[in-house]
Amino acid sequence: MSTPMEPRETGKFISENSKDVFVVTEGVRSLAEKLLEKIALKEITLKGWKMLHELNPQGSGEDAVNWVFFADTLNFSFWSENQDKKYLVRYKGKEYSGYWSFCAAINRALDEGIPITTPSYYSEITLEQLQHVFRSDTSVPITMIETRLKILHETGKILMKNFGGSFLNCVKLSKNSSVKLMQLVVENFPSYRDEAVFQGQKVAFYKRAQILVGDVWGVLEGKGDGYFNDIEKITMFADYRVPQALVHFGVLKYSENLLKKLKEGWMFQNGDQEEMEIRGCSIWAVELVCKQLKRLLEESEEKLNIDINSILINNFLWDFARDNRKLVDVVPFHRARCIYY
Repeated sequence: MSTPMEPRETGKFISENSKDVFVVTEGVRSLAEKLLEKIALKEITLKGWKMLHELNPQGSGEDAVNWVFFADTLNFSFWSENQDKKYLVRYKGKEYSGYWSFCAAINRALDEGIPITTPSYYSEITLEQLQHVFRSDTSVPITMIETRLKILHETGKILMKNFGGSFLNCVKLSKNSSVKLMQLVVENFPSYRDEAVFQGQKVAFYKRAQILVGDVWGVLEGKGDGYFNDIEKITMFADYRVPQALVHFGVLKYSENLLKKLKEGWMFQNGDQEEMEIRGCSIWAVELVCKQLKRLLEESEEKLNIDINSILINNFLWDFARDNRKLVDVVPFHRARCIYY
């Protein structure tokens, strides 16, 4: 089959052919107006990647880039089957859940002298060692541990063989192009190939590859090797939390049939029609919100000096969904256990 559509084209194509998920024009406009207020209050900035998230690396060197690559290589499937029993990690006096419990475990391991983010180490790590690194402070273990082990071995060996054992070398090869970096990642690391077939057309979501680009941009603060002259070409990261926020803000609407499945806790398979519709329509919805927001920024009397893009919008929505669970959980997230998000 031919080369897949890029994520933006994927989003547009799916939204135009979607049967159970719909992008609402009025919701797009309304969210763009809300985001304009957040920008005026300086609540949406690249600096927020570090300032708002204490577990993210605060440095900007090679170690920080390798931390980001390790984290995004395993950045999938942190949701709990049972909301009363979760994988939790206590770190520096705080208890973390979901994705942040995973980040806390990485930092805990580094504090213990375990070089978990070093490719030469994790390419050979044993299951027992990995279980120790990601040990839980509850009886619930991290999900998919054997799969995570396999991906680390594969990814670490590729990094050692092709990139001198450092992801920063891969970043340098992109020559300040976010699209080139995304392509390098997808071409070289099999676990990042988040592709599917929708109505006979090969499509790509590339959630983890794109979030990796966004996180490199964040950790390097958009400077030096982390300056990307085409950062606006990266779309939102199609996961299970951001769609919830988009539904909450009235940007996405689900059919009664899909809502019923979500409320019953239906387990979707990666590549199911409804699952792809949720992810694809989320991509396109954020593209439309971004376009509308740029228009509002141009018309604004306050000269707000910000180059808005889908990454910044995505990060705001993801944080909103995490911080406002009761609001967004009115419509449950779609459950799909896979390595892509």
